Formats: sequence, C-alpha cells, structure tokens
Amino acid sequence: MTHWFITGVSAGLGAALARAALDRGDKVAGAVRKAADLAAFEALAPGRALGFQLDITDEAAVHDAVAKAEAAMGGGIDILVNNAGYGIVGAVEETSLAETRAQFEVNVFGALAAMQAVLPFMRARRAGHIINVTSVSGLASWAGTGVYCASKFALEGLSETLAQEVAELGIKVTNVEPGGMRTDYAGRSLVLADKLIPDYDGLARQAKIILGDHAGHEPGDPAKVAAAILKIAALDAPPLHLLLGADAMFYATRKLGQLQAEIGQWAPLTLSTAFDEV
Repeated sequence: MTHWFITGVSAGLGAALARAALDRGDKVAGAVRKAADLAAFEALAPGRALGFQLDITDEAAVHDAVAKAEAAMGGGIDILVNNAGYGIVGAVEETSLAETRAQFEVNVFGALAAMQAVLPFMRARRAGHIINVTSVSGLASWAGTGVYCASKFALEGLSETLAQEVAELGIKVTNVEPGGMRTDYAGRSLVLADKLIPDYDGLARQAKIILGDHAGHEPGDPAKVAAAILKIAALDAPPLHLLLGADAMFYATRKLGQLQAEIGQWAPLTLSTAFDEV
C-alpha cells in the first residue's frame, strides 16, 4: 500500500488522482479548502481517505497537516503531490502586485511549504517521491498569462534544484507538465486581472477567449493524466519532467526549437565576452 499526500483533492486532477490511488487500495491524505469537500473526500474510502481542511498558503497549517498525516499513516508519506493551484489571466502590466503575490502564495509558496514539511520525514527514511504539478506553461509562456506562467516557471526551477539536492538522499522529484485538461481550470480555478488596458486588446486577450471557448472541450482526460502519474510514481527512476498531452508536447518542443535556434544565431556574441588571454 502506497501512502500519498495530495493537495487540492476536491476537484479536477487532484480528485481524479486521489480516486485512482484509493481505487487500487492505497491510502491518501487529501487537502481541501471546505468542510463539505472534506466529508465527501473521506466518504470515498473510509479509513484510507484522510481529509485535511487547510489553506495551502498557511505555512503552519501545512506543516501541521503533514505531521498528522505522517503519524496516521504507518510508515509515513511515500509520495507528496503538489496539485493545488489556480490561474490568472491578464497582461503583465494589467496584473497588480497584489494579484501576483496571491498567485505565487498558492502556486509557489504553498507548494514549497508542503515540500519543506515532508522533506524531514523523507530524509529520515532516505526514501520518497515529490511530484509537482506544474504546467506546460512552466516551460513555454503564453501572452495574457504572464504571472501564471511565472509562477509555474518558478515551481519548475525549485523542483529541478531540489531534485539535484535530494538525489543522494534517496528522494525522487518529478515535474508533471500537463496541457489543457477537462477540469474546472477555466471556471472556478481561473481569475481575471482587475485592470484592463485597451492597448492589450489584441494578442493578450486571446488567452481569455481561448480558455473560455475551450472550457469543457480541453483535450486532456484527468483520469488518464492520473493514471500516468500513478505509473511514474511506482518507478525506481521516474522522469524529472513528464509532459502530458499532445498540446503540451507541441508547445514545449516548439519552445525548445526556438531556444536552440536563438542560441545558435547569437553564439558568436555569447562567446565574445571572455577576457583575452595575454
């Protein structure tokens, strides 16, 4: 039996992943925001679905929940999945610092708090797997979602560095980078920047339009994404990066191609900055 701690299990990918793990007999500690969601989650598998009502931005509450989950699960938490998050749509200039800080509190600092809470236990056991659900938007940016992309880029960087630091301690780290999924991301999980500047009514507005038009028709199936996460969670050598969805692969490979081309084009200037040897 594998022991999971998953944030954001009330809906979307978090709910699909928790159900998939419970269906195969695992034990899941799930974090939710509302009392009603807590009861519904625990009813999925009494005794194996352990609900924790908390605000992921409350560092003390996160540490307390992780400690309680560790105590409740014989053998402790095997896998942490940082899934809780939301998106904000707006041009970079339109997105206020308050909106930006709120985005980072959930998507970055909340995930970091969970990682820092579980790591002492994983280090003591010299075992564990941290899976951070970022996004293809953490690899390839999209006009009109700059602050959201920045939060996912930040989580990518944290995860990559953490993977280097804990590899010799027997702990594994994976960034899961989905494309569009048929969840409520474009509904209750999406916030619009308060300020609108007419000069950005062109390309920067397309994000809102596309997300609205595609809502309920996204290509990714959360149940299949959950199944893919279950598969890599069981591996001795899981990937550091896992793209999920044809759209994720398209945007990530396009970005890599553009980056390689630009590096090659400007290589002479890049290499021109060294001291001349006497």
